[in-house]
Amino acid sequence: MKILVVDDHVLIRDALRGVLKELKGEADVLEASDCRQAMALIAENADDLGLILLDLGLPDRDGFSALAEVRERYPAICVVVLSGQHDHASVVKALQLGALGYIPKSGQREVMLSALQLIFAGGRYIPPEILTPDSPTTVPGTKPPAGGRPPASPADLGLTERQLDVLALMMQGKSNKAICRVLDLAEPTVKNHVTAILKALKVTNRTEAVIAVRELGWEFTIAAKP
Repeated sequence: MKILVVDDHVLIRDALRGVLKELKGEADVLEASDCRQAMALIAENADDLGLILLDLGLPDRDGFSALAEVRERYPAICVVVLSGQHDHASVVKALQLGALGYIPKSGQREVMLSALQLIFAGGRYIPPEILTPDSPTTVPGTKPPAGGRPPASPADLGLTERQLDVLALMMQGKSNKAICRVLDLAEPTVKNHVTAILKALKVTNRTEAVIAVRELGWEFTIAAKP
């Protein structure tokens, strides 16, 4: 698998290379410092390029237009925005243009690790601060509340106490293996719980589950191990 990091700051590229090697040691990490170099590398490696980490603040081109072009020309390649700007409007615009996620550069290393783990697991990372109930614009993939009805409770959806523990850890961006360690559960058990949670929330992946839970306004504490 090849991963392309597009950022004009060498220190950011070095940091991302370290994170990616920790998560995907077998990956071949390519680097570009501007859009022109990035487009050349994408064209050269399009057949086996699996992920692009794209900075919006490129020196030679607007990052949003670069994102739109990549998604149009190479729809099979996943693009995740990594940016110093993480206002609500920028995040929504990037997601509307087809970004699989949006990782703020200001986040701690652990946040970046969790975000990339979620993306590698097939999820979609969206900064939690833009998912507040009073956000002025709907984030792509979210569902508006139905007709002003009061939100359902976990009990209304048939979620068990242990499933709520799993869901609480999913909200933190933890992988199935990490949930296994925290709750001392077997991985097949955790997978079954995750499947049941997605079904109860009527969503198809972990990121949509996180969004749905934030819309419902649920708060969690993790129960002690049985």
